[in-house]
Amino acid sequence: MSSSAKKAVVLLSGGLDSTTTLVIAQQQGFDCFALSFDYGQKQKSELKSAAAIALQFKAIEHRLMKISLSDIGGSALTDDNIEVPDFVKSDEIPITYVPARNTIFLSYALAWAEVLNCQHIFIGVNALDYSGYPDCRQEYIDAFETMANLATKQSVEGNKISIHTPLIKLNKAQIIQQGLLLGVDYAKTTSCYQANSKGEACGVCDACQYRKLGFIEAQVADPTRYQN
Repeated sequence: MSSSAKKAVVLLSGGLDSTTTLVIAQQQGFDCFALSFDYGQKQKSELKSAAAIALQFKAIEHRLMKISLSDIGGSALTDDNIEVPDFVKSDEIPITYVPARNTIFLSYALAWAEVLNCQHIFIGVNALDYSGYPDCRQEYIDAFETMANLATKQSVEGNKISIHTPLIKLNKAQIIQQGLLLGVDYAKTTSCYQANSKGEACGVCDACQYRKLGFIEAQVADPTRYQN
């Protein structure tokens, strides 16, 4: 760990966006503490990707928190009674939305940041090429940051907490182009909502379709391994 670098907690799912966010945080001079979640999601391949990525990019520490959003259900990602649908363009929030997921994840990140005496949290939310989840919007992030600065010991004592969203105004193609410049190998990332045990993507869910389009628009070969 650099004696001069600032510390940051980085939410790392193992997907395209969170991996790019980790590398951006490092490029900005932060010593990064990566945080992943086994939250009851049906597919676990992303956790293998997260571990490999944290190791490759030399995160100071990588923690895997085990929580159970599957006990709540209500999402195709966590509920065995709900199938992950194929991508359909719609203005409605899809069934792949996991209730309060980013609020829960950011709360864990906030707690760890307090223990680390760290005032910076990075999250790879994106408000352009995404499925319309309400907890990916800038106004949500602003509201959480306001809450964080009211709710924590370090902020009350004068150490303001900042939530960084370096991808929020970028489309998938721009994210991919930036990540490639920073040395990200997207073949090692897992974005699919129903990847198999080998990490192979379905190619038809929301996450796969936005990822595919990103590589097409970036005019870069798609390195994703697909099931078929």
